[in-house]
Amino acid sequence: MKVIDTEIKDVKIIEPDCFGDHRGWFMETYSTDKFKEMGIVNDFVQDNHSMSQKKGTLRGLHFQNNPCAQAKLVRCTKGKVIDVAVDIRKGSPTYKKWVSVELSDENKRMFYIPRGFAHGFLCLSDDVEFQYKVDNLYSKECDRGIRYDDPSINVDWGSLLNGIEPILSEKDMNGPTLDESDANFVYEGDK
Repeated sequence: MKVIDTEIKDVKIIEPDCFGDHRGWFMETYSTDKFKEMGIVNDFVQDNHSMSQKKGTLRGLHFQNNPCAQAKLVRCTKGKVIDVAVDIRKGSPTYKKWVSVELSDENKRMFYIPRGFAHGFLCLSDDVEFQYKVDNLYSKECDRGIRYDDPSINVDWGSLLNGIEPILSEKDMNGPTLDESDANFVYEGDK
């Protein structure tokens, strides 16, 4: 596996080795030992799988507050998305900064998003299937979101949407800005 650093420390793009022949292909998507070698140490406890029917579907920006925060290892197994991670750790040198990566069934890339980040993705094709591992169980009490179009974060969804209105859930449409939210992450320095 190949790990690619992003502009935000600890957010990583992962390119698994894929082996193909006349029958198709095989790839290892997760190995505790290989991830430890890359500096990613998590005890993933839950797998999630979503399906979005229409291009323009936007899910996010989501996170779980402490004590139920989640690191995520995400990938797109059908279709194509732009995946976004936003640093929401108060005091971080990259607070409110975001990074993105295109994930697709073709490029087979994965995106590692540590705790303290909001996460979302925009479907660039119809019939998207998205899968991810998390290192903490879902908690309704800690489940949070912030507006995808928070002007203080300024994710460049517009150029990606190419003039179409995003398809949003009611929760995502009515979410607070980061400044209005009760996000409780504080930057603790480099570990």
